[in-house]
Amino acid sequence: MKRHFKISSLAFVLLFTLFSATVALAESEISVSKQQAVNIAQQFYPGRVLAVKLKGNIYQVKTLNDSGEVRIITVDAKTGQVLSDK
Repeated sequence: MKRHFKISSLAFVLLFTLFSATVALAESEISVSKQQAVNIAQQFYPGRVLAVKLKGNIYQVKTLNDSGEVRIITVDAKTGQVLSDK
């Protein structure tokens, strides 16, 4: 029983360490802040920002323009490049 507990504890520590390293690596690849992504998106498509989401290395900036049109502009979180709009 003690051996099973030690193995389970070791597995938990290893998985937690791996998860922490993965999160840290993903965050270190992002060089564009949320506010910078908003500014970049608004340069191309002016409007009121409704929401900003970070999915992986891509920001999704949802805007509403003066005509009532909603757009989702995707901005690369590493480079700041506008990838697409919907």
